[in-house]
Amino acid sequence: MPQDTIRTALGAVLADLGGSGVEIRLERPRDPQHGDLSTNLALAVAKQLGRPPREVAEEIARRLDLQAAGVDAVEVAGPGFLNFRLSSGVVASVLDEIVEGNEDFGKNDVGGGRTVMVEFVSANPTGPLHLGHGRQAALGDAVASLLQWTGWHVHREYYYNDSGRQMELLALSMRARYRQRLGRDELLPEDGYRGAYVAEVAEDLIKEVGDRYLNDDSNEALDYIRHFAVRLLRAEQDRDLSDFRVHFDEYFLESSLYADGMVDGTVKALRATGLVYEHEGATWLRTTAFGDQKDRVMIRGNGQPTYFLPDIAYHKNKWDRGYHRVINIQGSDHHGTMARVLSGVRALGLPEGYPEYVLHQMVRVERDGQEVKFSKRAGSGVTLRELYEEVGVDVARYFFQMRKPDAHLLFDLDIALDQSEKNPVYKVQYAHARMCSIFAKAGLDPEAIAPGASLELLGQDLERELVKHLGEFPATVERAAAQASPHVLCDYLEQTAAAANSWYHSGNPTRNPEMAVLVDEPRLRAARLALARAVQIVLRNGLTILGITAPTRMVRAAGPDAA
Repeated sequence: MPQDTIRTALGAVLADLGGSGVEIRLERPRDPQHGDLSTNLALAVAKQLGRPPREVAEEIARRLDLQAAGVDAVEVAGPGFLNFRLSSGVVASVLDEIVEGNEDFGKNDVGGGRTVMVEFVSANPTGPLHLGHGRQAALGDAVASLLQWTGWHVHREYYYNDSGRQMELLALSMRARYRQRLGRDELLPEDGYRGAYVAEVAEDLIKEVGDRYLNDDSNEALDYIRHFAVRLLRAEQDRDLSDFRVHFDEYFLESSLYADGMVDGTVKALRATGLVYEHEGATWLRTTAFGDQKDRVMIRGNGQPTYFLPDIAYHKNKWDRGYHRVINIQGSDHHGTMARVLSGVRALGLPEGYPEYVLHQMVRVERDGQEVKFSKRAGSGVTLRELYEEVGVDVARYFFQMRKPDAHLLFDLDIALDQSEKNPVYKVQYAHARMCSIFAKAGLDPEAIAPGASLELLGQDLERELVKHLGEFPATVERAAAQASPHVLCDYLEQTAAAANSWYHSGNPTRNPEMAVLVDEPRLRAARLALARAVQIVLRNGLTILGITAPTRMVRAAGPDAA
């Protein structure tokens, strides 16, 4: 890599000048007119050497001899920046690496095969998945995929909250709708579930048991109704997620924490720490010992645990199962619970930083500038299935991923339904399809493209910039994985697609832009085909990480082929 050679040469010159202890950083200038690589080394070391930065930069430039490394020029700019201009062959040499790597280009072994659990969605089985669940599903799946690409062994887990007050309300709501359908006058609980889906499940219950529970108020009857509803609603959620291309390695039931004694065991272990005390009839955990603003009730006066106690037990269970790195993808409404859970696991002796959290903000849907709020079936916000059936799975997944998780997401249906390049996911997909159209026009199988073309011929500015974009893909994947931030990859793909589209249209403004690549001169044709193949590989790999298709041909809803 030329960067390594340049760093080594800079280090040697710096040592000769008497400098030391300074990190040598090479970055790509924002303005391509400033070269291919740049460093602020002279500015960083000037005070140590007692000389003006520009004077230091000029001496470093005079001493460097990097022609053998493919550096055409070293220039001093501004107060003392060093800019490096690389030969076209060196710039384009990454294309051979991309073509040879193919489906593995962008992968690395940072994780070293270590295990990480990503827990996400984890919705109560009380109704259809809403858009917050959808954003979490897309984010969690992409984070898991990024980790896999960077050498981690990933376990995807879904935690079903199938215990507690919400499950009781579901059962009571179900029983009321069931009895109403059988002609009995019964009111829904005041804070019960009112969506049309409850009545649908009640109809299914009637088909299975008839009027068996019409007049049965026993706990056994209510348990049956609850289990029936949970079974159907879980199956519906699983279908919605499967159709959204999200799958899990394991489903963990909250109820098992009680059935297997894990909650009781956690209480016993916490009491042994001396951080648990009784006050006003309730059992408290001294979370202030770990920076919380106040201590928290762990067990209410009626003997029922508060929300965070089973969560502490669950995370202790994760650790005991061997998952010593865990990333929880949750809504921002979990911020308060997060602090309590972290306090609980610290109290149990688990290490700081365990588990990690990615908290995402909610989703607002707009059409024609007006918020879309209501789903008749759910009785509340738009459901995940309603959204992706309208805009498509690719669009829904991309929109959920393209903003920082902690930023509120405005899901603009007008843009999402636009099949032009105003829609960011189509912009990337069209760029991929255009590269494929080049090979279709030439009658070539892109898999037949092999390393070894005369890449030094790719000297046009647009070509050089596009190649440099492509070479940044592995570092982008690594950064997105380290930050658990799929939006970093989305930003990269849109920028790369823009560069690819500019190159594609640059040489021939006619209706056959492929001919700018398929020139008569064999060596230049081979070099440009290698570039097109590299673009296709990088865009495909990036979309694959995000769980989005990379079409080889796209047709607009109206009008001629887009690619």
